[in-house]
Amino acid sequence: MTNTCIYPVLFLNILSKYYSIPPMNVLKRNNVHVLGHGTRTLLFINGFGCDQSIWRYILPPLTDQFHLVLFDHVGAGLSDTSAYDPAKYASLNGYAQDVLEICEALRLTDVTVVGHSVGATIGMLAAIQEPSRFQQLLLICPSPCYLNEAGYHGGFDRADIDSLLAFMETDYVGWAESFAPFLMGNPERASLAAELVHSFCQNDPAIAKQFARVTLLSDNRLDATRLTTPCLLVQCAEDIIAPQEVGEYLQAAIPGAILVTLPVSGHCPHISAPRETLDVIESALEDGSR
Repeated sequence: MTNTCIYPVLFLNILSKYYSIPPMNVLKRNNVHVLGHGTRTLLFINGFGCDQSIWRYILPPLTDQFHLVLFDHVGAGLSDTSAYDPAKYASLNGYAQDVLEICEALRLTDVTVVGHSVGATIGMLAAIQEPSRFQQLLLICPSPCYLNEAGYHGGFDRADIDSLLAFMETDYVGWAESFAPFLMGNPERASLAAELVHSFCQNDPAIAKQFARVTLLSDNRLDATRLTTPCLLVQCAEDIIAPQEVGEYLQAAIPGAILVTLPVSGHCPHISAPRETLDVIESALEDGSR
């Protein structure tokens, strides 16, 4: 990226002397990177199995106008896996706490969250806990509950999730190679699924298995009704992971939420359809600045 200021975690040691940034463990723990220009902050929250590089297709046009914060969940990318606490991360609230700690470490206010999949739910939980810190939520393919239940279509029966988790336990790499194409959609573009497989395989397998269990078995539908931050829901027209019924449910559950459906397939439009995704994000950011 050209004309972009990038501050790796090590350089933040120097910044901390001048900007009163708290101890480095939080920034090192989540491999936090800050880039771009501008006074408005966009905080990107990755979905399951992905590190911060997953946003690279949509970042360049944003760097000249916004202050961008990227990080890795503990266990993914270049995070500090020694920081993993099974008790803390037994629910998505543990990951939301990491988001709030990053915001505190960087003294972030008026934050706009750009969250994908379970990262969208994590961003929602963080905004519920500290609503005054957040200005806007842009949630890409969110789902508050992946289980099918009476009166709710989350996309998966419990038996399907149990089988998926069992497959992960016995053959993590085989699971990644099988699940990535299913997640990505766009079977005619095999390179996209291969990219996702690579991302999955960069994770700590033991942590990834637990994160998958927490993700797929969490039910945050009631939490959605407690969200007060302005929210845009970005859905794909064909998404097996977060079907249209989920987007419609969230639009009804979240006060004032706006739902936009992209005419694309798959669960990762920021990879498979970056231009369309970026158009929606930029439009929402423009509306949110008024």
